[in-house]
This record gives sequence, structure tokens and C-alpha cells, in this order.
Amino acid sequence: MRFMIMVKATAMSESGAPPEDELVAAMATFHEELAKAGVLLDANGLHPSAKGWRIHYANGQRTVIDGPFAETKELIAGYTLIQVRSREEALEWTRRFPAPFGETADCEIEVRQLYEFDDFTPSEAVDRIRELDTSRLNPR
Repeated sequence: MRFMIMVKATAMSESGAPPEDELVAAMATFHEELAKAGVLLDANGLHPSAKGWRIHYANGQRTVIDGPFAETKELIAGYTLIQVRSREEALEWTRRFPAPFGETADCEIEVRQLYEFDDFTPSEAVDRIRELDTSRLNPR
């Protein structure tokens, strides 16, 4: 089972200011523990939304909307992708996740399970996606 731990953005992360050294050290330690346990698949921080864009779909049209985006609580500042045996194991790891902006700052992480190919009804389309790069899209 794969889970994505999403660090919700704050005004601090949207400012583009680099994280404090203590936070980088705590994140490094936590991610080293994930790697040693063999559950870490990927982890990265994201640039502020000012460097990004959205594509809005409406009535068959696509519109590009450049950042920054006002609602920081709806943005993601970074993520960690893990593969574990159960929801409970994922929950245990996320309880240990360092406070993303320091122990005294208000912030939030969100955890969501990723779909696996086996979650879908077998079809030619699912097989085509699986064949693109199974090891990259759905590591086992």
C-alpha cells in the first residue's frame, strides 16, 4: 500500500524562504529512518505557488492560471511517498513526521492512500497504463 504524506503550505512556505537548519536536520533524520525501514519511495519540497500554474477545465476549454494562489491552506508545500503493509503502519509513520514548520508553528499534514492497478476493473486501458513503466508508476 502506498501513501502520500502531504505537507500543507503556509505563508512561510509560500514566501520562498528556506527552512531553518533544525527543520532540515529533523526531516533528514526522519527520511533516513523511512529509507532504512525500506518504506521510502520519494520525498520533495515544492517551490511556492508563485512559480506554478493551474489548468482550469470548463466547457471543453483549458485556461492557464498563473500563481501565486491566495488560499495557502489548499496548497501543498511538499510530500513524502511511502509504501507500507497497512494503513496502521502508515499511521504510525505519520505520527512521527516532524512538524513541517517547527514544533511551535501551526501547520498540517494530510495523508492519502494511492490507487493501485488492482483497485481498478481490469481493462485494456489499465493494461496500457501499467505497461508505460510499471516500476515507476506502481512499484511493488
